[in-house]
Parts: sequence; structure tokens; C-alpha cells
Amino acid sequence: MLVKILLGVAAVIVLVVGVLALIVAMQPSEFRIERSTTIAAPAPAVFTQVNDFHNWQAWSPWAKLDPAAKNSFEGAPAGQGAMFAWAGNSKVGEGRMTITESRPSELVRIKLEFVKPFAATNTAEFTFKPAGDRTDVTWSMFGHNNFISRVVFLFVNMDKALGSEFEKGLAGMKSAAEASAKN
Repeated sequence: MLVKILLGVAAVIVLVVGVLALIVAMQPSEFRIERSTTIAAPAPAVFTQVNDFHNWQAWSPWAKLDPAAKNSFEGAPAGQGAMFAWAGNSKVGEGRMTITESRPSELVRIKLEFVKPFAATNTAEFTFKPAGDRTDVTWSMFGHNNFISRVVFLFVNMDKALGSEFEKGLAGMKSAAEASAKN
């Protein structure tokens, strides 16, 4: 009798794990998070905020989450080949960004490598579209969802969570670029 009960419990556990694995496997294999804003500054002033990692401290939402994070810069001072690495508290983790493509006042593409709290490699892009004396800026991040990120996406709305950070960052960039354009 005990053996039948144990086999029944084991069968239920296997069934539940199988159903969960199937649900996770059916989640999208790719993701994209994107936010946009309009900044009252010319495209070159806005582009400079992104193309030079040294400027990110003024507007990046993650810089405010851990002001004591250890940051380092390598490679080119700005543009293609510029690298920024960070190691901080549990809110910012550890990783590295490398500008892989830089087209003045048009596009900055970044290879984004996370080390902690989990390993992942994604792409971030900033596009700039002049609109008279203003610039439309779009910040996006996209990449592949591995099994772990598919599990996380079941419980956390990453578009909402990261999207709100993008919105904060764009608001900070707007303030920095508009102040810079007035000088």
C-alpha cells in the first residue's frame, strides 16, 4: 500500500514538473524592451550623452541604485570600442558594456554582458531622430531568453520592470541633454 502511495506521489510530481517544463518551453525565445521620449535638444547633444560612457553617471538609473559601485573604463574614450565595466550591490550586479556600433546622431549599439546576479548577453540600442530643435530617442534592449529567463518571465513582467528603469533613464538623459544644450 505504501509503495502504491509513493508511486502515485512520484507520478504526480513528474506530471507537475513536466507541465511546468512545457509551459516554460512555450515562452518566447526572444525578448525586446523599448521606451522612447522626445528631448528638447539637438541630436548631437543627446547622442553625446549615450556615446560616451563617462556621461552615463548623470542619467543612468542604475548609477543611482549603487553610488558606491566600482566602475572602470577601457578601450576608446567614446564611440565604437569604448567599454564600461561595473561591480556593485545586488541591485546593479556586475557586468560590462561595449559600444559595438556608433553612428553620430543616429545610433549607438551596445553589447551588454551581465555576470551577476546571472550570466546573460544582450544588445542595447539607442536611436536618435532629429525633429527640428528636438530629438526623438528610443532605448531598447533585446536578446535571447534562455530557460532560466523564461522561468523568471513567468513570474516577473520584465517589460514593466526594466521599462520603468528605461523611462527613468530617459528622463535623466532629457534633463542632462537639455541642460547641456543651453550652455
